[in-house]
Amino acid sequence: MTQTGQIKNRISQKAASFTESVIREMSREAAKYAAVNLGQGFPDFAAPFDVKEEAMKAIANDHNQYAITWGVKSFRDAIAAKTRRFLGFEIDPETEITVTCGSTEGMIAGMLACIDEGEEVVLFEPFYENYAPDVILSDARPVHVPLYQTPAGDWYFEKDELRAVFNERTKAIIICNPNNPTGKVFTRDELEFIAELCREFDAICFTDEIYEHIIYPSDEKPLEHICVAALDGMRERTVVVNSLSKTYSVTGWRVGYVIAPPDITNAIRKVHDFLTVGAANPLQHAGAYALGLPEKYYADLQREYLEKRDFIVPVLQNAGFKCGFPEGAYYVMTDISDFGFESDVEFTKHLIREIGVAVVPGSSFYYDKSLGSQKVRFCFCKKQETLDAAAERLQKLR
Repeated sequence: MTQTGQIKNRISQKAASFTESVIREMSREAAKYAAVNLGQGFPDFAAPFDVKEEAMKAIANDHNQYAITWGVKSFRDAIAAKTRRFLGFEIDPETEITVTCGSTEGMIAGMLACIDEGEEVVLFEPFYENYAPDVILSDARPVHVPLYQTPAGDWYFEKDELRAVFNERTKAIIICNPNNPTGKVFTRDELEFIAELCREFDAICFTDEIYEHIIYPSDEKPLEHICVAALDGMRERTVVVNSLSKTYSVTGWRVGYVIAPPDITNAIRKVHDFLTVGAANPLQHAGAYALGLPEKYYADLQREYLEKRDFIVPVLQNAGFKCGFPEGAYYVMTDISDFGFESDVEFTKHLIREIGVAVVPGSSFYYDKSLGSQKVRFCFCKKQETLDAAAERLQKLR
C-alpha cells in the first residue's frame, strides 16, 4: 500500500477550538461522588401529570412517525396563540415558526441559517456556554461585552461599551432574557438600546427566552418580561428561541421552537431539516396542550420558584458565598473569593468531593476564564428535600 507520508488532521479546527459542556460534566461528577446536584439546570421533580398524560395519549394514538419537518400543525398553532397571549404580537404558524429539537438546536440552526464566515456576533459575558461554540460552528467571530455586578448583586452593561463593538461586520447579537447564568432580566430601556443598535447596523437579534415565565417582580423592583421582537422595527430582525423544557419541566423531551420572519424561517427550516429532520411527534402533540395551560399554572410556577430562590440565597450567603437575589431564571451566580481557593475549578472539585454539592465553575461562562475564576453557579430547580440536603452539607463550609 502506497503511503504519501502526509498526515492529515483527524479532528477539525472547529471541534478542537472548544471543550465539551462543563455543565454536563458536573452532572457526571455529581453522580460519581454522590453529590447533591445543584449544577445542571434540570428539575428533579415530576413534570405536570396532565402534560405527560397528553404525551402518552399521543403515542397510543399512533403519532409515532415523522411529523412535518418544521412542526406539527396543532403545536405551531398553539405557539402562535401563546405568543399572542403573552408577547402581544401576531405570528403566522405557516411561515414564521420552526419546531426544533430543543432550544439548543433552535439557536444553532438559526445561526447557521443567518451567519456567514468572518461576520461578528456580539455576546454578553458571562454567557450560557453553548453560545460561543455556536458562533464558532457558524464560522463567525465572537465579540464579548461584559456584564457588571453591583454590590447588591444586580447585573448591567455599559451602553458605551456595547455601542463600541458594533460595526459593519456585526451580523448579530445574542441575548438570554431572563439570563442564564446571572438571573438578570433585561429592562425595557436596555432592550430599546439593543434594538436601536440592531436597526442602525442592520444586525439580527437572537433572543433566548426559555426562562420567560420564571421572573421575580416585587414592589421595589417591578420586573416584566419583554420580548425584543415586540419593539418597534424589531419583528423583521429578531429570531426568538424558546422551548418546552424549563416552563413545563420536561428538559429531556428536547422540543423547542424558533420564531422568525418568513425569509429567515425558510432558511432555518432548511438547516433544521438536515440537522435533525424533526422533533419528536408525540411530544409536540403534548406541547400543544401544555402551551394552552391556564394563567394559574404560570402563577403557581413563578410562586414555587420564588420560594426556592428565597430559600437558597440566604443559605448560600450564610455559608460564605457572596451573591444577590436573581431577578429571573433559576440560577445564582456566586463569588467564592472568601474561601481562599486558587480557582473556581479547584473549589468546585472540593465542593463535590468533600462537601457533597455539585455546582458549575464560573469560568465556563466566560471567554476570558480569569473573569470567572472566583465564581460558581448554583441552580435551584430542585425539590425542597434536595435543597434541604444541599443546605445541610454546605454548613460544613462555615
